[in-house]
Amino acid sequence: MTNRRRGCVVAVAALMLSLSAAAAAPVADRYPGLAAAHLLMRDDAVVSAHAADTRRPMASLTKLMTALLAVESGRDDGEAVTVTAAAARETGTRLGLSAGQRLRFGDLLAATLIGSDNDACHALADALAGSEAAFVARMNARARELGLVHTHYENACGHDASAHVSTARELAALALVAIQQPRILVRTSQPEAAITTLDATPRTFRFGNHNELIGRYPGAIGIKSGTTPAAGRCLVAYAQRDGHAALLVLLDARERWWTATRLLDDALGGNVP
Repeated sequence: MTNRRRGCVVAVAALMLSLSAAAAAPVADRYPGLAAAHLLMRDDAVVSAHAADTRRPMASLTKLMTALLAVESGRDDGEAVTVTAAAARETGTRLGLSAGQRLRFGDLLAATLIGSDNDACHALADALAGSEAAFVARMNARARELGLVHTHYENACGHDASAHVSTARELAALALVAIQQPRILVRTSQPEAAITTLDATPRTFRFGNHNELIGRYPGAIGIKSGTTPAAGRCLVAYAQRDGHAALLVLLDARERWWTATRLLDDALGGNVP
């Protein structure tokens, strides 16, 4: 394990201990009924939590681990990646990539984080590990390294599966690691992006950020949203304002954007102790 990875493990272990301590003396649920599970942090303190240790589907919040492994791999953003047939067959939100197309590694990362495109996500997984199955094994190994004991991945992109689960608390811990990576944070803060293939006849794909807080909520700088039938509307949001930072995880929130705005306003405005 590299010193950088070891440092992340230590940092998250300390975070998980502090969050566990908060769980031992339960933090008040100041926002009952707004989501099936949530966790809200202001600076370094948990200020509200509900069902934060209950395993639930996580939809495309999955892609935070995919992106983390991508940037930790050390692969250069300009490296060419060839889209596999398996990636081209992806379902759900997708760019519409074709097998054999070539794109830059960093552009696939952008499409994964901003557009939440499953074919781009799968192409990254195949490029990094040779197959999605091999990449998922790496995802689960990294989760164990980070002490995410209630998190388990069945796929790289966030499709519903019975054992594909995490918790609000562990997604918060993962997000705190991810936002330390500039290559992740800068992309999740972009309202939109465009990428172009490296083929003889280039094709350009344009996509917007599925996180509707970006460009609309003052101080929002990341990080990922996701929706599936089993998971409902999910969100990990990070915002900074007036010298304070707030991190919010929502799982299955019916009014996701209204709820996120209210909770972030309370945290950044000092309306929670």
